[in-house]
Amino acid sequence: MTDLVVLVVVVALLVLASSRFRIHPFMALLGAALVGGVAFGLPLVDGEDTDGVVTVVADGFGDLLGGIGLVIVLGTVVGVMLERAGAAVTMANTVIRLLGDRFPTLTISIIGYFVSIPVFCDSGYVILNSLKESIAKRAGTSPVAMSVALATGLYATHTFVPPTPGPIAAAGNLGMADRLGLVILLGAPVAAVTAGAGLLWANRFRDEAPAGLQERLQESREAFDEVRESVGPLPGAWASFAPILVPILLIMLGSVAELPAAPFGDGVLYTGLAFLGEPVMALLVGVLVALPLLRGRGGVGAFTEQVAAAITAAAPILLITGAGGAFGAVIQATDLGDYLGSSLSALGVGIFMPFLVAAALKSAQGSSTVALVTTSALVAPLVGSLGYDSDLGRTLVVLAIGAGAMTVSHANDSYFWVVTQFSRMSVAQAYRAQTAATLVQGVTGIVVVWLLSLVLV
Repeated sequence: MTDLVVLVVVVALLVLASSRFRIHPFMALLGAALVGGVAFGLPLVDGEDTDGVVTVVADGFGDLLGGIGLVIVLGTVVGVMLERAGAAVTMANTVIRLLGDRFPTLTISIIGYFVSIPVFCDSGYVILNSLKESIAKRAGTSPVAMSVALATGLYATHTFVPPTPGPIAAAGNLGMADRLGLVILLGAPVAAVTAGAGLLWANRFRDEAPAGLQERLQESREAFDEVRESVGPLPGAWASFAPILVPILLIMLGSVAELPAAPFGDGVLYTGLAFLGEPVMALLVGVLVALPLLRGRGGVGAFTEQVAAAITAAAPILLITGAGGAFGAVIQATDLGDYLGSSLSALGVGIFMPFLVAAALKSAQGSSTVALVTTSALVAPLVGSLGYDSDLGRTLVVLAIGAGAMTVSHANDSYFWVVTQFSRMSVAQAYRAQTAATLVQGVTGIVVVWLLSLVLV
């Protein structure tokens, strides 16, 4: 019981540090791990049979990054290459050609769903904003409805589908780093349902005009024009989609190859698919497939620059992820997991527990990635006691955390302000449209995950 009080205090201080005092999540998590370790009564120095608190923290940090660090970096490299080459714009144009503009909110939602798999939702929204405006004008649909449809489509895959770094980090914390195919297989349809829920909410605003200043439309056009001019000629559809689809296909085939039924046998085919299906190798193949995007854009020099940009973008995520692993290792070193697991199981909370924790962290400090990493580290020791210790069970816990990590986006979330500013909505209007939409998405997501748990676990 004392450990539970310590945990509540440490988590409250963690949320307060990152939201109220704006301390970087890496330092907040690292501090929580060290303070928590001392408060939990872990030894201050290493003994003959026990590790000291510093060793536990360092091992937790290194063990997690050892399994998932390269995946995060390579996934970010693919995303930067696609963004710099204008592939996101090509993917959007391809979907428009396939679907037309008869159902504009559906079209822009689907575009967002695919673009946000490799590209962060903030960047994706900026890149696609001008396209969204032009479709809205062509179809005579309210920009408010179009803005929410795009934002929720981007948001769905951002929190559910690897190789987005947040879901990858959560999967790593929960021991699913080598089972990303399963996370993708279940995460993609759950993300589709939540995107659909966001779309339905967006359609409530089809007749509502933006309440913000008209000048913001010019700002969004200028921002897009800068992006568009910087990328030059757009790549083709295959070149744009392949760096995403090929790694996903390889990861899924690798997962199938590892099934007990051994559908590919145990020979060369199995070995090849199992090797290429490893997330690190699959994403490395994705980087190679993306290399033709550099043709005429600077070659090796451009590749080096983009890799450097990706490393810079991935560094904070790596540090936050590693610190989350350290925090989780401290909790695992106590008996708190067994106590909380048995207590929560008796309450019948089940799969809703990780959702509620992630939702509380997301609402308090604003970052979906931080909510995914922190919650997954926190609940990792509890999955066995909750009855979710199988691969399917852990995958559902990852998705439950993803649902919580989108609940809700409001004023402390940078994405909220990206959507608000570029859509010309007032803050009050954005709360009714965008914030409420993320609430609808999160609740829909956890309901779908709960239904899946009734069938699969």
